[in-house]
Amino acid sequence: MANNVSENETRSIYDNPGAKERKVALTTTIICCFFTMIVGIGLGIAWERSSVEIAEGGDIVVTDKLNFGELREVYDQLVANYDGEIDKKKAIEEAKRGLVNAAGDTYTYYMTASEAEDFQKDLSGDVGAGIGVEIGQRDGYVKVLRTTPDNPARRAGVLAGDIIYKADGEDISALSVEDVAKKLRGAAGTSVKLTVVRNNEEVEFDLVRETINNESVYSEIRGNTAIITITRFDQDTGRLARKAAQDAKTAGVEKVIVDLRGNGGGYVSAARDVASLWVDGRTIVQQKSANGKYNETTTADNGGAVLAGIKTIVLVNGTTASASEIVAGALQDYKLATLIGEKTYGKGSVQSLEQLSGGEMLRVTIAKWYTPNGKNINGEGIEPDVVVERTFEQINKEEDPQLDAALEY
Repeated sequence: MANNVSENETRSIYDNPGAKERKVALTTTIICCFFTMIVGIGLGIAWERSSVEIAEGGDIVVTDKLNFGELREVYDQLVANYDGEIDKKKAIEEAKRGLVNAAGDTYTYYMTASEAEDFQKDLSGDVGAGIGVEIGQRDGYVKVLRTTPDNPARRAGVLAGDIIYKADGEDISALSVEDVAKKLRGAAGTSVKLTVVRNNEEVEFDLVRETINNESVYSEIRGNTAIITITRFDQDTGRLARKAAQDAKTAGVEKVIVDLRGNGGGYVSAARDVASLWVDGRTIVQQKSANGKYNETTTADNGGAVLAGIKTIVLVNGTTASASEIVAGALQDYKLATLIGEKTYGKGSVQSLEQLSGGEMLRVTIAKWYTPNGKNINGEGIEPDVVVERTFEQINKEEDPQLDAALEY
């Protein structure tokens, strides 16, 4: 039976867990995901259960069965012949993981209880303690995308563009972004020796992890311009963004700049709330599934467009993804904002989090999403109206030609 804990829209998440561009804050893990508890359907994976349908009321109905006798045969032969002990719990976990990986979809995967717990913390913005950098995979390496202000990495001299090489002497260069994050995060006050490669030379940093304060929205007013930065779309984003918008309105600003650079996504409900600051009662996003089960249209709140009519610019880049692209796409389609920066990531699919027994979780792609004009941006991204690039060198010098262009536009 489905456990409906909030409105229907929050069943789906729009975030960016892709292996190529996934951004992870090494304050703990993902700074991009960014969200409230999502509707879970307890699947309770059993050997006899595979293809299912959801009947009225949320009950799971098995429509066909698979014979897992061959899997049992492999396990029996392994136990009978392997020269060592088999960890039964791990064997089951890896069998579940392999079953889900058979879907062949980057965004569909199984999480153990501990992995699910970490994921939920990321979604809620509970970034805990770390060194204060964001990383992503670029040019075949896990690189520092940026360091965050007043945190250990920046103070020590870690730079954007550095290749992550070692943690406490262990070579982690071949690990995934997520696994690198796990190696570098930890309890506040603990130490980690980070080795990076810069200009073909190793550089070492002795860092002490600190608790990271990371709200999803922060804002400032410069003259007649409000700058609203949104780092993810979580359970507080809509409220915080509305407050920032109302403050800007009260201050009588003539222009609003919304910074979505590096924002990997979050809840569609949060994206709707943010887009509703400009869009009034119209479609924000449509999601469509091949089987027709998850077709859904999300519309803006009526009467909530407090920033309607105010000149708006949205800053985007290659790590602006998913829920961020929903907002950017809606404002661009309705010609309510000018997009400045670089082409966005291009994640146009929708995932649902399904609660399994024992705290485990299944993240599964259920649909594709489309902008109000009917465009699916998966693999393509959104082209900005004004292209302005920003290099690693400029990031390290704290030069921001994209923001400068927005301020002058």
